[in-house]
Amino acid sequence: MTMTITRANATSVAEVEDARFLDLLRSLTGDEWRTPTCCDGWDVRAMCLHVLGAAESASKRELLHQMRVGSKLAKQRGVVQIDGINEVQIRERDHLSTDEIVSRLAAAQPRFRRARRTLPAPLRAIAVPAPPFGKVKLGTLMDRTYTRDVWMHRIDICRATGRPIELTPEHDGFIVADAVYEWAGAHGQPCEVALTGPAGGRWSFGTGGETIELDAIDFALVMAGRATGAGLLATGVLF
Repeated sequence: MTMTITRANATSVAEVEDARFLDLLRSLTGDEWRTPTCCDGWDVRAMCLHVLGAAESASKRELLHQMRVGSKLAKQRGVVQIDGINEVQIRERDHLSTDEIVSRLAAAQPRFRRARRTLPAPLRAIAVPAPPFGKVKLGTLMDRTYTRDVWMHRIDICRATGRPIELTPEHDGFIVADAVYEWAGAHGQPCEVALTGPAGGRWSFGTGGETIELDAIDFALVMAGRATGAGLLATGVLF
């Protein structure tokens, strides 16, 4: 059984995560939408607007718009392109009520999954900037990174609001395992990994290397740059 996200299973993993994220949004109270998150300058509402903006980029017209305006903003402010795109996503949807955010996201999610699944092979092969990780193929972003992004933002929101994080081995454990395998390949060193909690597991890569023991969510937070790690944990992966 594969323990990584592939094109074959990407849509089913994304569908579960999209549903969990949407359920979380539907449960938020008014004050919780304005709770600051670990992402600088983003409260819960802004984070959700970013997720919505990404989902609505299923429209090629909207995608090109976000890239064009976002690139211009990035140059003006001396930041990387993705920061400019994120700002466009949030700024152009800031007028929405929380109910509108939820309803538009519910409508956009299936369209976005379909657009990702049906992306033609020539476009999947295009490498795009993904700082600080260099470049990544568009197919990898579609299959893996967008789902990881929503998953991590669900964790961000739960941590910000004090909500319990819904975790299951079958779904969240699969996403964590995918990150573990990518991380191990990135640093290329032998190691033993023991992650605890519902999303945890044990992995062995070679012999005689470093032993990593921590909670699965803490591991993901380090990988995503939400926390710092030493040794092999200094190597992150794209979320």
